[in-house]
Amino acid sequence: MTNMRNLAFAACLLIGLSLTACGKKFNPASGAAAAPQVVTAGNADVVTVENLNEFPLVAAGRIEAPHMLNVTGSVFPDINREIPVISLASGRVVDVRVTLDQDVSKGQLMMRVQSPDVTNAFDMYLKAVNDESLANKAYVRAKILYGHGAISQEMLEQAQDAEDDAKADLDAANRQLNTLGIDKDHPSDIVSVYAPISGVIVAQNVTNAAAAGVTYSGSATAFTVADLSHVWVICDVYENDLPLVQLGQEATISLSAYPGKVLTGRVSDIGPVLDPTIRTAKVRINVANPGTLRLGMFVTATLAGRTKEIRATVPADAILHLHDEDWVYVPAGGNQFRRIAVQAGDMLPGGNQEILSGIVPGQQVVRTVLQLESVLEAQ
Repeated sequence: MTNMRNLAFAACLLIGLSLTACGKKFNPASGAAAAPQVVTAGNADVVTVENLNEFPLVAAGRIEAPHMLNVTGSVFPDINREIPVISLASGRVVDVRVTLDQDVSKGQLMMRVQSPDVTNAFDMYLKAVNDESLANKAYVRAKILYGHGAISQEMLEQAQDAEDDAKADLDAANRQLNTLGIDKDHPSDIVSVYAPISGVIVAQNVTNAAAAGVTYSGSATAFTVADLSHVWVICDVYENDLPLVQLGQEATISLSAYPGKVLTGRVSDIGPVLDPTIRTAKVRINVANPGTLRLGMFVTATLAGRTKEIRATVPADAILHLHDEDWVYVPAGGNQFRRIAVQAGDMLPGGNQEILSGIVPGQQVVRTVLQLESVLEAQ
């Protein structure tokens, strides 16, 4: 009986030890890996401060201003001030005196052309001189004979007609020489070509020994000279914005190459055809060029609409200029300020600046972002 009790006690002891071992195996404190921790990233647009009183707020002001339309464009020459330079005498170029992109003055020698047209024209001139001289003598003789009754009036009229025809041929031959630029008293087979206007050479199609003129192979236009004192700015305007554009409307031109420099011009044409792909029309602006505008430059044209709109204004110090964008800080509850993007406009009197979009009049913003610099750097 005693043995049976001992066996039962031993069995209970083994079961207890087994249960204890199992308990250690599933105990989280027994060396198993801890659960991963989740770290919440902060919002870069939110700034937390300790003392709100150090960051005074100001309410955005309110102004009425015309609706402004900003469009991009490029500089082109005024085609009415672009003059092709051609040689009326066809032949071979023997001397080029100017080159592409060079400034030229009206009447400046540009090139010389050796041309058989000159020889032919001078030959016709000499023959016309001889024919007119002979016809004149015949007419004078006919008048004498008619005065003595030796010939009829019909024969006199025929002599006068021959004289008139000879004079017409001589006049035409003389004009041909003048057109080719030939001095009849000092003839030469070399024709000089001069600049028709003052300007810049924007195209060159000839070199030495090249063909020139209109009867030989090659370009009839040897050079193109453009007067760049006035240029065109061609802009693309979306069809939804076309009602804001009108002929004669003033436009301000901002140059990407010269920040802060502003020119003025006027709308001279609104294209009647829309681009079917991007739904824009070409708007042309005439601009006086002080010498800074170059062909192909990218510019921004600002057109003032006929209607006015309400805009917000804030102190210029309240705007943060960061990465080519503009920002302001507004209260976000508690000890926090939220950064929001805005589109800044023109500077206003009193150190204020207009806001085209992003906030509305009356909205609270931080008076100056300089006070937030240390907080921004810390974050």
